[in-house]
Amino acid sequence: MTLEAIILAAGKGTRMNSNKPKVLHSIGGIPMLEHVVDAAMLLEATKVHVVVGYGAGQIKAAFSAEKHKDEIFWATQEEQLGTGHAVRQALPNLEYNGADDLIIVLYGDVPLTKSTTLRELVRLAGNNKLSVLSLVAENPTGLGRILRNQAGNIEAIVEEKDATEAQRQIKEINSGIMVAPKSKLINWLGKIGNSNQQGEYYLTDIVALAAIDGTEITGLAINDGMEVLGVNDKEQLAALERHYQMIKTTELLQSGVTLRDPNRVDVRGSLSCGKDVEIDVNTIFEGEVVLGDKVVIGANSTIKDTSIGTGTKILTGTSIDGATIGSNASVGPMARIRPGTVLKDETKIGNFVETKNAIIGAGSKASHLAYIGDAELGESVNIGAGVIVCNYDGVNKHRTIIGNNVFVGSNSVLVAPVTLSDNAFIAAGSSINGDVPADNLAVGRAKQRNIPGWKRPIKK
Repeated sequence: MTLEAIILAAGKGTRMNSNKPKVLHSIGGIPMLEHVVDAAMLLEATKVHVVVGYGAGQIKAAFSAEKHKDEIFWATQEEQLGTGHAVRQALPNLEYNGADDLIIVLYGDVPLTKSTTLRELVRLAGNNKLSVLSLVAENPTGLGRILRNQAGNIEAIVEEKDATEAQRQIKEINSGIMVAPKSKLINWLGKIGNSNQQGEYYLTDIVALAAIDGTEITGLAINDGMEVLGVNDKEQLAALERHYQMIKTTELLQSGVTLRDPNRVDVRGSLSCGKDVEIDVNTIFEGEVVLGDKVVIGANSTIKDTSIGTGTKILTGTSIDGATIGSNASVGPMARIRPGTVLKDETKIGNFVETKNAIIGAGSKASHLAYIGDAELGESVNIGAGVIVCNYDGVNKHRTIIGNNVFVGSNSVLVAPVTLSDNAFIAAGSSINGDVPADNLAVGRAKQRNIPGWKRPIKK
């Protein structure tokens, strides 16, 4: 048996009030469509077909560099003629390997269906059956109803606009997600019509056709509406975002992470934590973040694509992006660590210090008010307050090399390219544009003049 997935992602999403296609809006920092593609790949689908329409160019461009770009096969629905019509657009790209081949139909704006649910749905479709995912909802308004016969078997799905008053009282609703035998699905799609109030080709009509030709229809009814909630507006997007974040923070709590307030932590990617990690409020994790044992993350911090070693403390209000930080370091408060930064063990980066593309050796520190860019610092270096590494000449970036045990006095300027060798000492207020040999004191100040009798300017 092989499984292929068809993901419907052609809708415009008018109620989103956005120029961006609906399926590119994010949950947990990941486009909704990518969540669904990931779910299909977890099912080991041999091919994933994505049917696009509105904003097709934007959608394809968004996935041009993504991890699944080679597994996605695109199909286009030029006219929005219903879900059945949309599925038809993917048929030319299907593979035919055997009579037991299956198709799962998913939706690009339904991003949080659990993989365990989908696996069970696929299992139920074995032996040439049609399996349908349904939800028992307290408020089924606006959604298609599942019709069962007296024996309790599914025999049809009716859209609310076409339902009778009695049928509208049914609480079991259609999620739209289903798994069907490939050969039978192709046959059913050729038979569905558009004699309904919308004039559309409903995918749900294949359920009645399956009942007519004697195909067994199995239903998997769930109670968690968030699994099958489709996003049609920003309110629903926000609801799913909060639900997703609570899933993530629950996982963190269960793994032993201390969260000061689970409602005020956002994970927008993957977050891996060691033991005894503590995370304060209003913290955001983006991309791939790894925290070692006993790491403490202070309030109002943002960390992206970064690895942080054992025992390191990130203090309040710190922004870290694309860095590697060693063990027992201290960063912040209010520091900005930019891509390419490597902080070795026991380093200290203090308030209002910015680093970029810089390697800072073990035990070195820049405690406050400094910029270190395109630089390599040895061990036990001290960078004073107000020190600036001038790495950019207006056209090109240049590198600064600082040896071990170098002291750079406050308010100094290092004009790259420049090398400060081991044990060099830079006097406060110096402008350094030449190399400093080992064990030398460098003083780069203009001569001071005192002008007697000088009068301050007077406001006119």
